[in-house]
Amino acid sequence: MKRIFSTSKSPVAVDFWLLFLRVFGGAFMITHGLPKMEKLMAGGEISFYDPFGFGDTFALALAVFAEVICASLLIIGLLTRPAAIFLVITMAVAAFMAHAGDPFGKKEMSLLYLLIYVTVLVTGAGRFSIDYLISGKK
Repeated sequence: MKRIFSTSKSPVAVDFWLLFLRVFGGAFMITHGLPKMEKLMAGGEISFYDPFGFGDTFALALAVFAEVICASLLIIGLLTRPAAIFLVITMAVAAFMAHAGDPFGKKEMSLLYLLIYVTVLVTGAGRFSIDYLISGKK
């Protein structure tokens, strides 16, 4: 019964959870980024939400960078915190600007991704990552 109410945590379990969160949070995001990348590469007229006035094409390119490149870096655990920053910004823009006037159900997925990426930003990649190997910690 004591284990049920225990507040202690296993460092290995935390590192496995961070690995799980990175891999699935990144892989799921790539599924949103690939159609945007196809749209960008198609070369046709682009209509995309532009929150900062840089132009639709540049805004789409930034979203593709975050959702494909940064999500891939997250999966392998390389440059995890910088990649997470771009993903946090992208999801914050999606939730609070692009879907600002929409009902909660429309912005819910962006908010869930935002929570995942803020968690990774705060905690780092964990032991099972390239960042950890590069750091030389044991």
